Amino acid sequence: MPIITQRFRELVTTIAFKKGIPNMRIVYSPHPITDRPAALCRKYIEGKDPISGEPFIAEIVAGLSKPLSEEDKKGGYLSRPPRPRLLGPDTRANLEEYFHENGFTDGLPIVLPTEERVAEMLKATSHPPDELVGRMRPSPPHEAWEYTVEMVAANAVMSGAKPEYFPAILALASTGVTSLFSSTSSFARMVVVNGPVVKEIGMNDGIGALGPFNRANSTIGRCWTLISKNLGASGKPGETFLGSQGNPLSYNNLCFPETEDGLPPGWNPLHVQKGYKKSESVVSVFSGWSMSDIAWYSPMPIYQVVRGWLEHFFSFGVNSATIILDPIVAADIAAAGYPSKEAYAAYLAKNTGTPAWLYWQTAAGQQALQKAKAGIEPYAGYLRMGYGAIIPVSRFDRSSGVGSAFNASEDNAQSLTSIEIVVTGGGTNTFWSGGDFGYVNSASVDKWR
Repeated sequence: MPIITQRFRELVTTIAFKKGIPNMRIVYSPHPITDRPAALCRKYIEGKDPISGEPFIAEIVAGLSKPLSEEDKKGGYLSRPPRPRLLGPDTRANLEEYFHENGFTDGLPIVLPTEERVAEMLKATSHPPDELVGRMRPSPPHEAWEYTVEMVAANAVMSGAKPEYFPAILALASTGVTSLFSSTSSFARMVVVNGPVVKEIGMNDGIGALGPFNRANSTIGRCWTLISKNLGASGKPGETFLGSQGNPLSYNNLCFPETEDGLPPGWNPLHVQKGYKKSESVVSVFSGWSMSDIAWYSPMPIYQVVRGWLEHFFSFGVNSATIILDPIVAADIAAAGYPSKEAYAAYLAKNTGTPAWLYWQTAAGQQALQKAKAGIEPYAGYLRMGYGAIIPVSRFDRSSGVGSAFNASEDNAQSLTSIEIVVTGGGTNTFWSGGDFGYVNSASVDKWR
């Protein structure tokens, strides 16, 4: 007997219908329950279902005890009718409006995917138009849609991408990662491009690499959103997208290349860190919520400044962090004695504590609090330090016993830290960015040439 807050009635009834159980018995509670005191939640339980008006507990008992009819016992996904490959001829204005009205765009003008334009896009890959590229869904409760090379090509045309970008777009589509994940907390996505393809298609890895100054950067990232909406069943507010405020990064999803020419000696590019050869072209996908630009001038060495920021950085949910360094900053950090990204990430993970106010609020901290009250060290000592102190437990160190409890995600589990470092920019300032993005996976561009 599922218990759902009333705000998600449309979502759960839609999913139940798609799975072939339209009569699924559900009891609803008021919304929200997040950040609401236990006493108020208890009143919800003792009160009435705001949808049916029936007593909450009595409705659960009835739902569990009332015999099922034959119709109630039916299950399994309902089949989705095939979509037409082509639309009938019409005026440009009418077709453009049709795409907008049906939610096939990101709200911005598109290039109409005519047969001729799609055929030109398909020339950029050796793969047949009907080959399956991948499957994508907004979140685990939803069914996954599958899509072909030609379907991806149509969205590449819509985004304004040039044909030479198409192998990178196919690689991105092959990851199966939606850029519009269905969560109430408004996720964003990031894609980092490495290898020879960066120069081949003229991506910007210099001044303004993270900004709207380059067609390849912009349209590859934008195409990911269009693929997610049109091929991955994502992006319908209230049903397949639940981000309360949404995220402006979702327009082109932070798409940029790493400045491999600007890496200090000994620092490997991201795709090499993930097991690829330097000569390979690769896209790497990240998931998170936000990224902040930082130019923090300080008499402290910059490697310590980054550590200080990370220590007080509040990372929602899984404790991951990605730091994007300008080549100048990367060179300064390398000169300070860090011969690789891994060495610097390990330093940050080992030497970054947790503010006490945050530590005691986490699941690991709650367990530690019971030990602290029982006088068990070092937890009792942490408690004596007060809520304004820094607890010497890292949220980013997966090798430590206590610290690993902060990192429940299996993403990038082979790493001893949840910190990723990427280098990009034009070297005009000692600038760097930091945020809570975590690595998801990578895919070969060369496979899709």
